[in-house]
Amino acid sequence: MQVLGGALEANLVRAEKCIAQAAEGGADLVVLPEALEVGWTDPAAAISAAPIPNGASCARLRQSARQHRIHVCAGLTERSGPTVFNAAVLLDRDGELLLHHRKLNELELGQASYAQGDRLGVAHAEFGTLGVMICADAFARGQVVARTLGMMGADLIISPCAWAVPADHDPITEPYGQLWRDCYGPVARDFRLWIAGVSNVGRIRGGPWAGRKCIGCSLLVGPDGVPRLEGPYGEAAEALLFAEVELTPRPARGDGWESLWNRDSDQSVTGDSTPTGSV
Repeated sequence: MQVLGGALEANLVRAEKCIAQAAEGGADLVVLPEALEVGWTDPAAAISAAPIPNGASCARLRQSARQHRIHVCAGLTERSGPTVFNAAVLLDRDGELLLHHRKLNELELGQASYAQGDRLGVAHAEFGTLGVMICADAFARGQVVARTLGMMGADLIISPCAWAVPADHDPITEPYGQLWRDCYGPVARDFRLWIAGVSNVGRIRGGPWAGRKCIGCSLLVGPDGVPRLEGPYGEAAEALLFAEVELTPRPARGDGWESLWNRDSDQSVTGDSTPTGSV
């Protein structure tokens, strides 16, 4: 989805169109980018951030989920009293809030824009157990955020993102996306779960990364740790991507995961090594 920095109304209209198109295509769940209403670290967040779940931005998404009978995960800038968070919501088909996440592993350059996140959880939806994280949560040391969601029972982790590169980045000489394959793959394989990271596209207009471009490349990784779907690259590469995700029964709980890892391979439980298979 294209996100225009500071353009709240235009971005919400675009999000509503994306939700409608996903539902028309038969999707049960649509995942939208990080901070979709104003853009990541855009100065407009100081004014536009709204409460969750009853603030204006979240209310628009709730109405859209309800209208189109689809689950929606989206990144939003949240105001709670005087505090602004980089947040994400998971909504059910009735527009009711299933999960409310606040980003834990914010990049240092984003810390002036957002307060420290304070929660992590999973929700039991009709088709499985879902966990939510946001962008750089995935590469917290040892993939601790994603791995905790795995320990909490997530069958699918969904992650609104804003993946950006310098304006002169050349994808031919420096292909984008290996960082995310390296972060998602080991966790997905070790816990037999799916991970979907969905990034926006478009030029960043304000904030510490003004001038950079968000380039899509949204990524879905299967329970074998191997990418199943990748979005196109480019600041204008808006695309609606569909995938069938078959959630499987979890083979372990608690310390059973450690014995499963040890039985499957000699890789460390920190997940710092590369997963089996081509990633």
